Amino acid sequence: MSDKEKVEELKNEGNVALQSGKAQAAIDLYTEALKLDPENHVLYSNRSAAYTKQNMYAEAYDDACKTIDAKPDWAKGYSRKGASLAFMNRYEEAKACYEEGLKYDANNKQLLNGVADCKKHLTGPAGSQPIGNPFTGPGVMDRLSKDPRTKTWLENDPSYRTLIQELQTDPSKLATSLQDERVLTTLGVLMGIDLNVQMANGDPSSTQNSKVPSSNNPPTPKQNGAAGSQHDSHKKAKTESKAEPDVNLTEAVKLKEEGNAAYKKKDFETAIDCYTKAFELDSTNISFLTNRAAAYYEKGDQESCRKDCQKAVDVGREIRVDFKLVAKAFARMGTSYAKDADYKQAIYYFDKSLTEQRTPETLKKRQAAEKAQKEQERLAYIDPDKAQEEKSSGNECFKTGDFPSAIKHYTEAIKRNPDDAKIYSNRAACYTKLAELALGLKDCDKCIELDPTFIKGYLRRGTILKGMKKYTEAMTAFEKAHELDENNSEAKEGVTSCMMAQRMNRSDPEEVKRQAMANPEIQQIMQDPAMRMILEQMQENPGALQEHLRNPEIASKIQKLLKVGLISIR
Repeated sequence: MSDKEKVEELKNEGNVALQSGKAQAAIDLYTEALKLDPENHVLYSNRSAAYTKQNMYAEAYDDACKTIDAKPDWAKGYSRKGASLAFMNRYEEAKACYEEGLKYDANNKQLLNGVADCKKHLTGPAGSQPIGNPFTGPGVMDRLSKDPRTKTWLENDPSYRTLIQELQTDPSKLATSLQDERVLTTLGVLMGIDLNVQMANGDPSSTQNSKVPSSNNPPTPKQNGAAGSQHDSHKKAKTESKAEPDVNLTEAVKLKEEGNAAYKKKDFETAIDCYTKAFELDSTNISFLTNRAAAYYEKGDQESCRKDCQKAVDVGREIRVDFKLVAKAFARMGTSYAKDADYKQAIYYFDKSLTEQRTPETLKKRQAAEKAQKEQERLAYIDPDKAQEEKSSGNECFKTGDFPSAIKHYTEAIKRNPDDAKIYSNRAACYTKLAELALGLKDCDKCIELDPTFIKGYLRRGTILKGMKKYTEAMTAFEKAHELDENNSEAKEGVTSCMMAQRMNRSDPEEVKRQAMANPEIQQIMQDPAMRMILEQMQENPGALQEHLRNPEIASKIQKLLKVGLISIR
C-alpha cells in the first residue's frame, strides 16, 4: 500500500471515529496520517475538529492555523479557527477570522452563523467585547497585598477589605464607588495604570472630591486626641502610599532604560542588575522579567532565562496583561530551549506562543526548530553496524529474488548509514529489477555523488538510461565507467550497445534529435554561439572541419555531436 493510500485509509478511519464520538481515537488516527503527509490541510482541519470535541481549544486553534497556512483560500480553515477562538471567549478575534473566511466563500453558512453568534457576545462600546468584573479572578487579593499603593489599606483598614468584597459580589456598585480614591487606586493596580494621576490631570478639582468620607457623623472635638492622631497617621499613610508609586514607577522606568543601554553594550551583568531593581520597584511590569531573561540568554544562563520567562507568564496571567506580552515570554522560552538543542521543548513553547499570538517570526522559529529536531533524530539514528546488518539482509533477499524485501532492508540501512554509496547502488539494482527506473536512476545519482570513483554506480546508471532509451546519456555513463577501469567488459559492451542502438534509431531524425537534446551536455554545446557558427561554416565549407579539429576543445565537442548522431561527416 502506498503512503497516499495509507493516509486516505487513516483519514477515513479517523472520520468514522469522530462521528462515533471517539474524539481521542480520531486525533490519534489523524496524527498518524499527518506523519505520512504533513502538508495535508484536510487532516489538520479534521484534527482541529476532534480537539474541539475534547475541549482542547488551544490545540484546535493551532491546527486551524496550520490548515490556513497550508491552504489560505479554503473557507473551512477559517471556520475551524473562528470556532476555537470563540470557545476561548475571544469573540472579537473569532468574528474577524470568520469575516476573513467570507472573502473566499461569501455564502458559507458556517462562517455567517459564526459572525452572527460572535455579535451576540460583543455588547461593549462600538460592538467590542465587554470587559468582565476587574475585581474578580485569580490572585486579586494577593496582588493588592503586594502593591505598595493598596498594601497599607488592606492591612490597616477593614472597611477597604469589605469594600473590595462587595465589588467582587456586586460589580454594579462600582459606578457609585468611583468617588472613593481607594477604588480608583485599586483599579489602577489591577489594570496596570495610575487612574488617580490621570483623573487629576483631567480635572483639577478631582483631588478634593476623591476624599473618602470617614463616616456620616464626623467626630466632635472632644472625640479627637488619640483617635484624631490615629486619623492623621492614617491620612499620612494614604498620602505616602499615593506618592510612593509615582516615584517607584519613574525610577523603575529609568532603571529599565539603563538596563537596555547596558544590554546593547553587551554588559549583561549590569543589565540584569538594572532589570532586577526595576522589577523590585514595580512587580506588575513583566517586561522587566522578559528583558532580564534576554540578558540571561545572551550570557548563556539558559536556566535563569527560562525561570524569568515562566515567572513573566505567571504574573501576566494573574494580572491579565496583553496576550502579546505572554506570547513574547513563551517565544523566548522556546528560543532558549532551541539554544540548548532541546527542540522538543522549544517546539512546545513556540506552539504556546503561537496560541497567544501568531506572528511570522515565531512561526519561522518553530519551523526551524522542527527541521533541526528531525535532523537531530536522523543523526541519532545513524549506526554503521546496524546498517551493515540490514545491508546483508538485503543482499540475501536480492539473491532469492525477493526485491521488495531487499529494498526495505536497504532503505533501513541507508537511514542507519546515509553516506554509504554502495547501499544506494544495491537499492538501485532492486528498483531496476522491479522496472522502477526513475527511482533507480535517483539512487545511482546519489551513489555517484557520494563516491565519484565507484564504478558500479556508473554501470547501473548506464543500464537504467539504456532501458529508458536515453542512449546518449547511457553511453556517457558507460564511458565514465570505462575511464575508471579500461578493462571492464561491462563498460565496453555498454558503449558498443548504445552506439548500435543509436544507429538503428537514426532512420528517424526527429527521434535522434529528441534523444540527443535530452542530454544536458549536448544542450550546452548546441547553445554555444561559437559552436553554432562553426557548424554553419562546416555546412557551407566542409574543408573548414580540418582547421577546427586542430583545436582540442572544439574537436571534443564535434566528436560528441557525431556520437549522438546530430551531425555526420561524409
